[in-house]
Amino acid sequence: MSRRAAVVLIALVVLVLGAVALRVWLARWPGAAETFAGLFEAYPGGDRMVLEPMAFSDLPGWGTDALEEAVPVFLRSCRIFAAQADGAALGGDGIAGTAGDWKPACAAAAKLPAGDRAAARRFFETTFQPWAVRNHRNPIGLFTGYYEPLLHGSRKRHGRFTVPIYARPPELVMVDLGRFRDTLKGQRIAGEVVKGDLVPYPDRHAIDAGALAGRKLEIAWVDDPVGVFFLQVQGSGRVRLEDGKELRVGYAAQNGHPYTSVGRELIARGALDAKDVSLQTIRAWLEAHPDQARGVMERNASYVFFQTVQGDNPLGAQGIPLTPGRSLAVDLTRHALGVPVWLVAGAPSPRPGEPDRKLHRLVVAQDTGGAIRGPVRGDVFWGFGPNAEAVAGRMKHRGKMWLLLPKGISPPAAILPVTLFLACNLNRPILAALDMS
Repeated sequence: MSRRAAVVLIALVVLVLGAVALRVWLARWPGAAETFAGLFEAYPGGDRMVLEPMAFSDLPGWGTDALEEAVPVFLRSCRIFAAQADGAALGGDGIAGTAGDWKPACAAAAKLPAGDRAAARRFFETTFQPWAVRNHRNPIGLFTGYYEPLLHGSRKRHGRFTVPIYARPPELVMVDLGRFRDTLKGQRIAGEVVKGDLVPYPDRHAIDAGALAGRKLEIAWVDDPVGVFFLQVQGSGRVRLEDGKELRVGYAAQNGHPYTSVGRELIARGALDAKDVSLQTIRAWLEAHPDQARGVMERNASYVFFQTVQGDNPLGAQGIPLTPGRSLAVDLTRHALGVPVWLVAGAPSPRPGEPDRKLHRLVVAQDTGGAIRGPVRGDVFWGFGPNAEAVAGRMKHRGKMWLLLPKGISPPAAILPVTLFLACNLNRPILAALDMS
């Protein structure tokens, strides 16, 4: 036997043994075979979330963050886990296990000494397993920011205060589709019931034209239609009233129409260059073109309704106050609320002209948004004030994310080790013979 033939034979033996071992491994992991089978095919048109177990030493910048600041943020999410049944699945497909899987981690976090960085680091490293998030095989995604805008208004319509901020209409029905089908977890629709059927609710154009006028749904009247539009994009904000008091408003409902990016619309029209798009440049264009602004904004049929809220920070989708710089909005069709996320990206300096800053930080998934779609996608909450607006409005950075899940959880989106992945991909005939493909 020639040397070349011997090498080929050894390689085939290794691949066969690897495939057999993989078959045994898959048999012990319910649902994994379906996940892996999808990986072996050409990329489909849509996104696909896959996870890979990693070590904390693989996380860039892990040793540089003030991890003790993330502990109280995580404990806020623990209050929600504590109120859930142990068997309640977390995430669109139970990707983060069950609420019961998280309760021991929450109990351990509650015992940590406040402000102790070393103790916080030991806690996360001994309690959690990092999982790298990818879209198919691509680990790079988009990370943006949001904040609480400030508007000026009045409780009554008069003078320049003519733009309404609406409360949720009583006939608006919001449907959590995940309550009806496990495959639809994280997805929602909204509408109103007419003659026993759920039909679409009026879109932004219809509401701007007066579909809700005269029904006393106005929480406040403000002087800036562009400001109201961005308030809806951000999901919460403040209205400074004529007497100097501030009225805080937060998300209450949405009309069920899909979100459309006004930035993309302006790029398509040639009004803005893609590299220059930010909240600030979009606002400047809309304010400079009042004759076209309403039509452009109405390209986004989605419309958000508000409620008055109390407290220092707005509430996120998990129903708890958001923490500036530590709360992250994610796509709930892919992710679960309450999960710590190691984020490696960048953020603008609050002062224009200064270089961007590294953002290596432990955040917690506590919110969502209409524009947040995809496995590797996130929106960092930056808080209130000029600095928050300066950072959030210009944040548009590529980055990576790792989920921190309690040890023992095997998420259904996990991928096999690289060596076995290559063996499976490069040796389809052997897999077919073993009924593996």
